[in-house]
Amino acid sequence: MTAEAAPGSISIMQEKPHHPHLILPAGTQVVTLIEQRNNQGEGLRRKGSVGKIIKSPTDSTHAYQVQFPDGTQDSFYRQEIAIRKQVQSLNFDRPADPNDYDLHPYIIYKCIVGSRAFGLDNQDSDTDMRGIYLPPATMHWSLYGLPEQIEHDETQECYWELQKFLILALKANPNITECLYTPLVEYADDTAKELLSERHRFLSKLVYQTYNGYAMSQFKKLEQDLRTTGGLKWKHVMHLIRLLASGITILQEGHVPVEVGKHRDKLLAIRNGDMSWDEVNEWRLSLHKQFDEAHEASKLPERPDYEWANDFLIRCRKKMVEETSR
Repeated sequence: MTAEAAPGSISIMQEKPHHPHLILPAGTQVVTLIEQRNNQGEGLRRKGSVGKIIKSPTDSTHAYQVQFPDGTQDSFYRQEIAIRKQVQSLNFDRPADPNDYDLHPYIIYKCIVGSRAFGLDNQDSDTDMRGIYLPPATMHWSLYGLPEQIEHDETQECYWELQKFLILALKANPNITECLYTPLVEYADDTAKELLSERHRFLSKLVYQTYNGYAMSQFKKLEQDLRTTGGLKWKHVMHLIRLLASGITILQEGHVPVEVGKHRDKLLAIRNGDMSWDEVNEWRLSLHKQFDEAHEASKLPERPDYEWANDFLIRCRKKMVEETSR
């Protein structure tokens, strides 16, 4: 038997490169990637036939025994078959990866966050650019969807798709709330300006839960570092304290204090390793107590304004539909 392409045979996209040492188990449905012919060149089974593995080899150098719906069986090597579910995946027929699209023309908001916005930067600090993009309606209508965010690690940029941004904002994600309140805005179109003018709608007592969750997770990692290495990443320690202080102000005053203000000197002392872990931990515990008290006394609503956020998103989507229709 020889493997060769035949005129008029079914065209099948190859699955992703398989791991050479991964053995498919018996019972796996597969699709043949070759046409089978006998020694006289006569076709026996067309490319694209569906069968089921009934016996797997012990290693990747031997063949699988595959049974077909008519009861016949034959042997195939791994490179001659594909897993049926993977062949039928939309990923195989994707005309282009959405991440390869140039989505920058659809960025509606760009801002600077991180150390430069916090007032904690030095000459070695990166410029962390964040923002929002609002994609064309055709990307939502497409089978292939769109990326929730576009990132450029080399330039420290990240832009969230509007819906993803709104969902994170409603959950009081610290990175997102800081985007909404940073004073360092590089660009905002009319849609983004409306969002910024209504940013208070995203603040609620959920800040207490979300910020506490981040702080507890970070503190657990720091304790683990101390146990395993005896050292600490003091920049992470600094941001743990900064986050707690920010959460307190949000609950007390109803706005996000991106710039660290009065805490700057002490936070820099932490980053520079000039404050002991015991001193930092004492401050942390004090901040947690203040956070509890701020939560009890806060005048923020229990939940953010989901209705406004939903209406805003729908209006933005309609706008992109209208632009697509032009």
